[in-house]
Amino acid sequence: MRPIIEIVGLSKTYASGFTALKHVDLEIQRGEIFALLGPNGAGKTTLISIVCGIVNPSTGTVHVGGHEIRKDFRATRSLIGLVPQELTTDAFESVWATVSFSRGLFGLPPNPAHIEKVLKELSLWDKKDSRIMMLSGGMKRRVLIAKALSHEPKVLFLDEPTAGVDVSLRKDMWEVVRKLRDSGVTIILTTHYLEEAEEMADRIGVITKGELILIEDKAVLMRKLGKKQLTLHLHERLDALPESLSAYSLALNSDGQELIYTYDIQAERTGITRLLKDLAEAGIRFRDLNTTQSSLEDIFVDLVRQTQ
Repeated sequence: MRPIIEIVGLSKTYASGFTALKHVDLEIQRGEIFALLGPNGAGKTTLISIVCGIVNPSTGTVHVGGHEIRKDFRATRSLIGLVPQELTTDAFESVWATVSFSRGLFGLPPNPAHIEKVLKELSLWDKKDSRIMMLSGGMKRRVLIAKALSHEPKVLFLDEPTAGVDVSLRKDMWEVVRKLRDSGVTIILTTHYLEEAEEMADRIGVITKGELILIEDKAVLMRKLGKKQLTLHLHERLDALPESLSAYSLALNSDGQELIYTYDIQAERTGITRLLKDLAEAGIRFRDLNTTQSSLEDIFVDLVRQTQ
């Protein structure tokens, strides 16, 4: 099946000479959640803006649902819902009025049943008659999503969807996004919350300095680049590592009570068995041990650092 979004050789250089995107190639599959990660100024918002027809590319092509974004602007834009990073809403309008108006902007006839369905799915139904200015930041964010869904798009862009939203509301929003994906909507999100991408995404792209440096299935990425740490909780405080253990990637914590061994989970041998044997020979005993695996945040930081 053809990808719902196809981006080939996409670049953007502004009049000032700043290059925001450099030859980006990307395919987004139907019905997936794709997370685009990158530091501030990496090119995330520029990429979204081009696909949504807000910014013109310098070079390259973008197809959405088989339509080229410049030749078939109306067709492509009707397929896309955009939730911007900024909370831009009609403060004095009611929730119902502003969401209904957004549908009309796409030339669609009124559909109260659809608007009701969207508002209920986003837990906004009891706020339908409230003025937007009276809503909390989290509720305003939900209104933006409702507006983006008012014309029944096939693709939804979420630019920092939970910025400024507290932890409990953030998790509610994650559930909303999953339900949208389950209903057949393709989701592309940018986020600074690494746990958000780790929790929700099917695939992850990392962009920095305008270049897409990695695209990978989340599980494969974690497996490929993740490292594990074995933490040994010692019986007695250790002042320094003995010379016999210098060959290992060991770190002694500041109070001398824990030894930390970092190893590659893809390696043929982890070296743990030999380490435990050498520890015993060195007279170092431990009372407990546990392992932890690199988080997506660790992987992201390492990837970006390598490109600097």
